[in-house]
Amino acid sequence: MRTGSIKALSGTGFHRLVYHEWGSAENDRVVVCVHGLARNSRDFDDLAQALARDYRVVCPDIAGRGQSDWLSPPAAYQIPQYMNDMVTLLARLDVDKVDWVGTSMGGLIGICLAALPNSPIRSLLLNDIGPFVPRAALQRIAAYLEDRSFDSIEACEAWLRQTYAALGHLSASQWRRLAQTSTRVLADGSLALHYDPAIAENLRLSSDEDVDLWALWQQITCPQMLIWGEESDVLLADTVVRMEAANPAMQLLSLPGIGHAPSLMDAQQIDAVVAWLRSHQHL
Repeated sequence: MRTGSIKALSGTGFHRLVYHEWGSAENDRVVVCVHGLARNSRDFDDLAQALARDYRVVCPDIAGRGQSDWLSPPAAYQIPQYMNDMVTLLARLDVDKVDWVGTSMGGLIGICLAALPNSPIRSLLLNDIGPFVPRAALQRIAAYLEDRSFDSIEACEAWLRQTYAALGHLSASQWRRLAQTSTRVLADGSLALHYDPAIAENLRLSSDEDVDLWALWQQITCPQMLIWGEESDVLLADTVVRMEAANPAMQLLSLPGIGHAPSLMDAQQIDAVVAWLRSHQHL
């Protein structure tokens, strides 16, 4: 794994975005993997290692998460800002086209980019996200995003196991790595979650409305794959049906008994992603 950073621009100045990458830096076939709202780039470690033989895999920490700078004011945490940041990242990578793997929020960013004319998105793989997210799901997520601290890595791991039940098939070592990459050390030696608490504040202010991107979805013409945790409250069955109706060629992987969001850390899910990307390798 290599680590790099870029300087991106917001309305109040520049901020540093950190990204991790695997595979040959000379490979012009690039996969960009973008995490969910309260997660970070290290969620893709296992997938990136599986893809690294065939691709240059780039996993950014979106602003306010992981090792990237926090934004001010809190209202800056919006999809248009993330889109601009990702365009800056793509310019650094110096490639015309990328394959996009997006979990939850990372998928929403991908939808918005893929819908634009002359988009750099060659293919779009969405992990448990679609063009519609009900407000009830946003309010549930906002409820657990409150600022919190832990007195040990074990306490953080226990909280993650409870909060991210959809990741229940992870091994003990994966849960421990998730805890280690999900925390930052505070001045008193305690641990806090890696993201800016202002992200939760911003979500609470906006969670009284559904996310509705159907108009954008109709504009996307690149190949698409959807991974759906069938118990998800973020990606509803009706939304999946409507997405398939709009694009009958979209490949669907349904995962029974799994909620939001599938981890992309277990062998079945990784194999499915690798196989789908390889099937579109010569586009």
